Amino acid sequence: MSLLAFKNMIIDDPFKIMDSWNETIHFCDWPGVSCGRRHPRVTVLNLTSLKLRGSLSPSIGNLSFLYVLKLQNNSFSGCCNLVSVVLSYNMMVGKIPAELGTLLKVKQLSLVSNYFTGGIPPSFGNLSLLDTFSASKNNLLGKIPDELCQLLNLKYFLVNENNLSGTLPPCLFNLSSIVAIDVGTNHLEGKLPPLLGITLPNLEFLSIYKNNVTGNIPVTLSNATNLQSLIAGRNGLTGKVPPLGNLLKMRRFLVAFNYLGKGEEDDLSFLTTLVNATSLELLELNTNNFGGLLPASVSNLSTELIELSLSYNQISGEIPRGIANLKKLQAFFVAYNRFNGEIPSEIGDLIYLQELALLGNHFFGQIPISLGNLASLTKLSLRENNLQGRIPSSLGKCHNLELLDLGSNNLSGFIPSEILELSSLSEDVDLSQNQLTGFLPMEIGKLRNQGYLNLSDNKLQGQIPTSIGGIPGFLKDFKFLQILNLSSNSLEGAVPTGGIFSNATVVSIIGNRNLCGGVPELDLPACVVEVKKERKSGFPLKIVIPVVSGLIGLTFIVCFLGIQQFSRSRKPTPTYIPENSTLRVSYQCLLRETDRFSASNLLGMRAFGSVYKGISEHDGTFFAVKVLDLSHHAASRSFLAECEVLKNIRHRNLVKVLSACSGIDYEGNEFKAIVYEYMDKGSLHDWLHFTPQEKSESQEEHKKLGFIQRLNIAIDVACALDYLHNDCQPPIIHRDLKPSNILLDENMTAHVGDFGLARFVPPAIPNSSANSKSSTGVGGTIGYTPPELGMGSDASIYGDVYSFGILLLEMFTGRKPTDEMFKDNLNLHN
Repeated sequence: MSLLAFKNMIIDDPFKIMDSWNETIHFCDWPGVSCGRRHPRVTVLNLTSLKLRGSLSPSIGNLSFLYVLKLQNNSFSGCCNLVSVVLSYNMMVGKIPAELGTLLKVKQLSLVSNYFTGGIPPSFGNLSLLDTFSASKNNLLGKIPDELCQLLNLKYFLVNENNLSGTLPPCLFNLSSIVAIDVGTNHLEGKLPPLLGITLPNLEFLSIYKNNVTGNIPVTLSNATNLQSLIAGRNGLTGKVPPLGNLLKMRRFLVAFNYLGKGEEDDLSFLTTLVNATSLELLELNTNNFGGLLPASVSNLSTELIELSLSYNQISGEIPRGIANLKKLQAFFVAYNRFNGEIPSEIGDLIYLQELALLGNHFFGQIPISLGNLASLTKLSLRENNLQGRIPSSLGKCHNLELLDLGSNNLSGFIPSEILELSSLSEDVDLSQNQLTGFLPMEIGKLRNQGYLNLSDNKLQGQIPTSIGGIPGFLKDFKFLQILNLSSNSLEGAVPTGGIFSNATVVSIIGNRNLCGGVPELDLPACVVEVKKERKSGFPLKIVIPVVSGLIGLTFIVCFLGIQQFSRSRKPTPTYIPENSTLRVSYQCLLRETDRFSASNLLGMRAFGSVYKGISEHDGTFFAVKVLDLSHHAASRSFLAECEVLKNIRHRNLVKVLSACSGIDYEGNEFKAIVYEYMDKGSLHDWLHFTPQEKSESQEEHKKLGFIQRLNIAIDVACALDYLHNDCQPPIIHRDLKPSNILLDENMTAHVGDFGLARFVPPAIPNSSANSKSSTGVGGTIGYTPPELGMGSDASIYGDVYSFGILLLEMFTGRKPTDEMFKDNLNLHN
């Protein structure tokens, strides 16, 4: 119907091509029309150089599978009434056609997230009705044309993330209709006009982020009373920030990484004028030249404030105790300033706080016990201050803590075992350069996810119990430990030779005079074992000692296992995760790192949500994040199931979970997400069922999987299932094994992912066949799920094996179990 409607708009067809477009021939065989191999849907319409004349029918928009449209060298018309051109989020290349400037009725022109090069055509200045021009995230070059200043109806001018250069056109700031300007992440120069707030009375959004803009923030900015966001970080702005008292709608004021302030007492006086901005959420002033005291009025800022960042300035004095009024604060950064006094205990009232950075100041006194109330805290850094006293054991209540840095203070006493029992600690634990005493605690063996451990330059001393060796032998089994520093203490005994201790370049144990053994590169003396003389009667000591030691060791092991079993019976592992217990990364952080969950970062859709690609602000690495669609009644249950399963497993052929988020978004809605390592090569489904028509020529050529590659992937998946079924206690059933849930890394190694439907096998029947009726409903995907589940049987490990069999057949036949060819009792297995 769409093609026939297209034909009806043709008024001249000299080669009679359209004569064949009739119902006597299948439309896939019509001249110029191509269809996909798997579905009879139009994918290509190529009518090049046929001298066709007529109007371009809007019905072409109904060809939803169309990916190639070639109509060049014809005489089509009819676009003169076009009012909206939206070509965003495609793979378009080349220069933006200047001819678009002839579409005089266009009001919206959107070219976001393509690969356009060249400059912005000056001809766009002819589009007198244009109110929206958005060309963000391309490769545009050159200057912003002055001709655009003729667009008196322009409201939205968005060209961020390009390579534009030259000076900001001053005339652009004279368009009183402007609502939003975003020129961030370019190479633009110049200054903000002094009358900006007067000439742009409707301005709501202004971003000049990451350019070379210099000069002052205009005093008239406060006249732009509708302004909600000023994003001006990473420029060369100077001078003092003017009063902002009229900006009652301000939500984001971000001016980090500039040269604002003069190191004077009243540099931060403008904060007092912001107290009436009751919707303020983000305030980033870090890395500037602000001096003076932090005004007490900061306690009266918006109760909606999420982030307050003041790091790397010259701010002095104490932190106002009224800071506790900022009830929703999630991030508080004041690192490397000149703050002094005691750390306010009131900070412990900020129950949503996730990151607290007070390092590099002159704080003294004790670490407040109240910090243990911060159940959502993921990062705590208090290093390089003058803190004294003991490390409060209450920090052991911060069950989401990933980074703990208390180094370079004057802390004393023992290392609290409660802290070392935090399995969440996965980034840094730095307690170095203090006055800590006592033995190296046995609880340190529970930090198995640790990446950096530094206990150097303390007074840890004494005879370490033989039950944990010299240096604890279990440290060599820390798979994720990359740097270990135990230097300048009084440790003694044998140094292990395995694990991290096999690499002397990442282990520092200097300054411990009574250590021995280890790898030769550590240059330690050999351990001497003292052997007593044999007795004349009875068994020789060299026989008795090992036997007795073995019996003692065996008794210890049996007792230990018995205690463990008794503990398990007394305290069964909970399967329910309380609210916020998995909160390890903030919604705000994920929002930034995925570009506000933009469509250009969308990797795919899942049953209970969407998966996006993100890039870490910390180290620039990529990650994948699954955002749960909580309108689906089973999404929360899926989130809990996946978190519960993933925290208990780790295998080279399973997708690694990096973090999780459970909180509230900016609109007050519940938000849940899981962060995974990013897989460069996508899913197995994409490789098995790839067709060349599905990618543009500009993308990297996609190669077919060879037989050996398929075999290796099958082995990887088998290893993952073997681990889940036979090495986990209790065993785990995946329940949704299929190609789209198998992801490939850069080495084409397969990783099984998406554990949203996974279940633990009941302990009493770990290998039971599924005969009983299910109370959990049918899980999985049609075609891969065992037929008995549809009849009410419980899920079992055999169901995963069935799905694996279907997967193998699909991998080596190239046919999905739901292929259209499977009908009339024909199926993939047959």
